[in-house]
Amino acid sequence: MRLYYPRSFPALLGAGLALIALPLVFAVINNAVTVDRLANRSQNAVYQAVQATQSSRRLAELIVALERTARQMAILGDRSMLDAYQANRQRFEQAVGEVTRLPLDAEQAHALEEIVREEKLAYSVLSDRNATETDLAAAVVRFPALADSARVITARFTELIDREVEALRATADQARRITLWQLLALLPAVVFLVVGFTILIARPIRQIDAAIRTLGGGKFNAAVVVNGPQDLEYLGERLEWLRQRLLDLEEQKNRFLRQMSHELKTPLTAVREGAELLSDEIPGSLSPQQREIVGILRHHSVELQRKIEDLLNYGASRFHKTTPHLKAIRMERIVGRVAGDQRLALRSRDLKLDISGQEVTVTADADMLRVALDNLVSNAIKYSPPGGTIHIRTARNGTHVALDVLDEGPGIPPAERDRIFEPFYQGATPGNGAVQGTGIGLSVVREYVTAHGGSVEVLASSRGAHLRMKLPLPGAEKEAAA
Repeated sequence: MRLYYPRSFPALLGAGLALIALPLVFAVINNAVTVDRLANRSQNAVYQAVQATQSSRRLAELIVALERTARQMAILGDRSMLDAYQANRQRFEQAVGEVTRLPLDAEQAHALEEIVREEKLAYSVLSDRNATETDLAAAVVRFPALADSARVITARFTELIDREVEALRATADQARRITLWQLLALLPAVVFLVVGFTILIARPIRQIDAAIRTLGGGKFNAAVVVNGPQDLEYLGERLEWLRQRLLDLEEQKNRFLRQMSHELKTPLTAVREGAELLSDEIPGSLSPQQREIVGILRHHSVELQRKIEDLLNYGASRFHKTTPHLKAIRMERIVGRVAGDQRLALRSRDLKLDISGQEVTVTADADMLRVALDNLVSNAIKYSPPGGTIHIRTARNGTHVALDVLDEGPGIPPAERDRIFEPFYQGATPGNGAVQGTGIGLSVVREYVTAHGGSVEVLASSRGAHLRMKLPLPGAEKEAAA
């Protein structure tokens, strides 16, 4: 199943940021709404608490004022106090109206009705000009009950305020818990989204990086596939086009090398045969000068043939990926054959060949191993000074056999040690041979040794160059696993 991607990389980034921000925005909005509701409820509770406290207190104070005025009328018998009572009574009725508008429970409503009813009864007596002292005294007795009812209303308001405060506290605790759970739920979701979009964003970038590395390493067989936004997929298509172009160029170069090598070998064979006939004095005896010239011709024809074989070997190893034909081989036979092939080259440069080491049997392709070792020795001959010595050492090294070739030449600079195995790369130090090298001999060595599961490297040396081939010994994988 192919993942859906936006049309462009910026759109993918925008979608990722939007999805990551969406739960956070939802949580912020939800918390803001909860806090706003809690604030409004708290504000209303505070307002109602203030109104209830003020109204109930004023009601109680007016009841006391009415009682005081009524007692003065009953004790002094002064009917002129009725005007003061009526003035207080008007304020009392206003206070009753304020209390009535408050949210009252049944007990408070009943107590307020009792206050209004009892006050009316008391007022009816106090306002009666025919009322006796006994009637006035009976009316005054009603006011303590009014004060008790007012205290009931005040107490109930206090209880209601306490309950509202407790409810607000519980609501705040619940909002806090909801916020905490939202945070705990959002963190994994945000992390999942961040990781998911990081993978979605990084995947096409990794594919592009891998394609560039593959092309840079000279591997053109794997198709370039980039899955992602259309602009990155388009970039992958351009890389695929580049891969096809590079593959065509490599095939053209390979075809040119094969054709050129084949065309050069035919006239070279005639030159070598003619040199061999002259060297064997088949046409007739040669003078010392003629024999010397024939030796030079023969030597350089051999060198030229080796260069052509390098080109053919390079093409085979690089593009045809020749599979080694493995069989048990004794290393000293390979070394001896290479030494025999290089005899004339060593003699012409007045070089000595020192062969030492253990007798080792490896599982390898004899021809490929011979070509690899021959190229290493040819490279050593090329850079060795006249009269020098080339050393070939064979030794077991754990699960591998190490084949070292050392010369007494100028050596390989550290900066060039990682590049000398690249095709057509030639170091800054010129060789001593009459024919300039092609720069592919060591690349053939690496290709052939790698095909055997081994490696080739340049080791540090106090004098000259030190190159080592490492080949796995028979049963090395089983020993390593054990």
